[in-house]
Amino acid sequence: MFKDNEQQPEGFSVPLSEALDNLAFNDAGLVPVIAQQHDTGEVLMFAWMNRAAIEETLATGQVCYYSRSRKTLWRKGESSGQTQTLKALRVDCDGDVLLASVEQTGAACHTGRRDCFFWKLDNDTARIDKSPLIDPKDLYDH
Repeated sequence: MFKDNEQQPEGFSVPLSEALDNLAFNDAGLVPVIAQQHDTGEVLMFAWMNRAAIEETLATGQVCYYSRSRKTLWRKGESSGQTQTLKALRVDCDGDVLLASVEQTGAACHTGRRDCFFWKLDNDTARIDKSPLIDPKDLYDH
């Protein structure tokens, strides 16, 4: 559906259910999602969503992911208070990746850092180049 309609003009639309039916979910029923701060473009994190997480996110405006380790929906900030409010949810041209434009409250990473991309690689080292905003013990100690 996405590929078939990529040459349609701006304003073309399909029902949400049709778009969700045509997402390229993997064998586990998940699609990758990149979370990006809406006003700065800062890439905050990478996660997964299933259809239920997508539908909940769109219905509530609060970002919900699917936790592969817990095998359940994971409402961002539910235990840490570090929430993500949805500004826009986009699908790439192939229908196989989502981009969540969000308003991030505090740290997005479970390490207490603003984002999950704090390891910087160069020719001969991998170096941490960002400090935590909050002690990770304090994130989940409510």
